[in-house]
Amino acid sequence: MRTRLILSRHGQTTWHRENRYAGVSDVDLTDTGRRQAEELGEWCRRHRPDALYASPVRRVQETIAPAAAATGLPVHTEDGLREVDFGVAEGRTLAELDPSVAAGFRADPEAYPFPGSEPPSDAAHRGAAALRAIAAERPGADVLVVAHNTLLRLALCALVGLPAGRYRDVFPRLDNGALSTIALSADGSGGAAIESWNVPLATPITRRT
Repeated sequence: MRTRLILSRHGQTTWHRENRYAGVSDVDLTDTGRRQAEELGEWCRRHRPDALYASPVRRVQETIAPAAAATGLPVHTEDGLREVDFGVAEGRTLAELDPSVAAGFRADPEAYPFPGSEPPSDAAHRGAAALRAIAAERPGADVLVVAHNTLLRLALCALVGLPAGRYRDVFPRLDNGALSTIALSADGSGGAAIESWNVPLATPITRRT
């Protein structure tokens, strides 16, 4: 039996609007981000996921709150879904970093991670383990999972058997206000089947029968 995970990045924040790295930092949603959260809640009212899971980070909790209100479902907080710690890049853009640091990261973020950051492979395994645990808890269900841009892309690399250093090439972006769906076996066997990627909220996702 496979569980469908509907993945959503949190709403836009003040730092993400400026393309700044926000990992462990507590950053506010913008007006656009709050509107995206309300739109996600309306999507959930129409499509009725079976369960809600989220990162513990405040910007994610605020993004999923309208979905909880719309469905009456509790939010299950999963610590393994928290965003990557970006080390020296926290709060900065790539252009503001030492050019050699930025160049190494662009070439291979696994071989040349930001100094002081969580290793991408560690984050990939952490995120993949969290998603597998959710699938095991909710066999056959449609589950909304709200988390973070980098963490979700790294986790997907681990789930489909790709090196963590490929995440920027294979999954170049995960937009605010978009959904991606994957299917995972509830018993932990096999990899992920990616059903859709970066689909705008206005596009219906058909429930399984």
